[in-house]
Amino acid sequence: MAEFDGRTYDPGLDHSRLTSQLNAVREFMWDERWYTQFVIALATGVPLSTVGSRIRDLRKEKFGGFNVRSFRVPNGNGLWLYSLRHGAIERTAVTE
Repeated sequence: MAEFDGRTYDPGLDHSRLTSQLNAVREFMWDERWYTQFVIALATGVPLSTVGSRIRDLRKEKFGGFNVRSFRVPNGNGLWLYSLRHGAIERTAVTE
């Protein structure tokens, strides 16, 4: 089972919540479309301040090593779009 980490991570308090968030973001982005973090947060219920962290987690090998592309919108005032790309290999959800 993949484990989250970080200075403030407490497995007993955080593992289930972070796993649910990670799976929600992955499942929502599975269609390979481009999304802002705001749209991902609205669609999944994952807090906006947390979506970027879960996107970074998806890129980590221990959480699937997904190809999450990012694109800075020209003249978008710092707006970024994200798209999860996958191939023929089926990725499984992180288990709790």
